[in-house]
This record gives sequence, C-alpha cells and structure tokens, in this order.
Amino acid sequence: MCGRFTISISEDELRNYLKESFDIEDTKSGFELPRYNVAPGQGIISIINDGNKNRVGLFKWGLVPSFAKDEKIGNNLINAKSETLTEKPSFKPSLESKRCIILANGFYEWRKEEKGKTPMHIFMSDHSIFPMAGLWSTYVKEDGSKLHTATIITTNANQLVKSIHDRMPVILTDETKKIWLNPRIKDFPTLQKVLTPYDASKMQVYRVSSLVNSATNESADCIKEV
Repeated sequence: MCGRFTISISEDELRNYLKESFDIEDTKSGFELPRYNVAPGQGIISIINDGNKNRVGLFKWGLVPSFAKDEKIGNNLINAKSETLTEKPSFKPSLESKRCIILANGFYEWRKEEKGKTPMHIFMSDHSIFPMAGLWSTYVKEDGSKLHTATIITTNANQLVKSIHDRMPVILTDETKKIWLNPRIKDFPTLQKVLTPYDASKMQVYRVSSLVNSATNESADCIKEV
C-alpha cells in the first residue's frame, strides 16, 4: 500500500523535471512545494497525456468513479492493486482511457514491531523524483462542478520494501512511463508488464520519527533520519 509520500522539491526543480522528462513547459503555478507528508484527500501532482501532449495538474488523492453515488468513496480508493485492475468496476474504465503518473521523491511505510509500528522513509539512492503509476477519474457533483481524482497503483514489494510491507507503489522507468501514458495502448497484457516492483538496488530506506503519523505535520523534520 502507499498511504503517504513526499515531493520535497522546489518549484524550480519541478519545472526542470517536467521539461526534461515529459516535455512540459507550460507548468501551472500554485503547486505547494516542498511537501513532506502528502496524505489522502490532498492534491497530488499528476501528469496525463491528452492524445497530443503531456499535461500536468492537481488531482485529489482518492479516486471517485464517475458512477459513484457519494464522493466519500474516494477515501477507500487511494490505492489500486495492479493484479485486479480489470476486475474492479471502479478502476477498469480508467485503466483503458484515464491513466496518469503521480510525482514523488519518497514514500512512507510502517514496519510492524513488538512495540507498535515504526515509520520508514523509502526513496531513490540519488534522491531523484520518480513517477508512480496511477489512474484518474472525473466525478460530476450535484451542483455541476467537476472533481478530478486519482489513485496510486501498487504491486508486490521488492527486496528492500518487503521487510517493511508486502506492497509498494508501482514506480515507472523512463521506458515504462511512456507506455503507461500512451493513450493508444489499451490492451491490458501490455500495460500489466509495466506494473512491476522497482529495482531495489536503486533505492534506500531509513527510519523516521512518528511525526509523519499525523497528516497535520508538514515540515522537513518528517524526513529526518532517526
């Protein structure tokens, strides 16, 4: 599972990354950065391809299907298992036509121990930004306004993460992110091949304080090693 993550970078770093990695130059302003404790229900920086070019914006974390009767269902749909995407009515339509990438540079997971759960921070060895596979949807509220939401896809944990948790977010490579964002690719076997655990040798992990347990805590102290 992935229930908290970081995007602890500056606006300039984001702007440079979007231009180099996704050929996005018209970056919208208003992204609150850096973020040290992104939680469900909050805005997450997401990238889609509209058929002509890549675009970036904010989606609310927690997917609300277009057919939902209540937008609160998004609280239960912050993650989607890669193995069962085609079996879930909430995810299948988005898998076919509304795939996205969610940006992060670290995520938290809690390791079960005798005295409780210990928060751990997992990130790339070079501290780089990484793209997570996601799905998005648009929900029309009673007043006619539109709510754009997203979920993060998870897969089996790699060797680094499995000592902490049995799931991890799908982190895409330079090659697989192109496949995932390509709207012309719709067959699930091709998409399924990119939803695999990331190379553990390129990642690191360390323990952090219990500050991250509360989504109200949003400071650099959240990622300090304990």
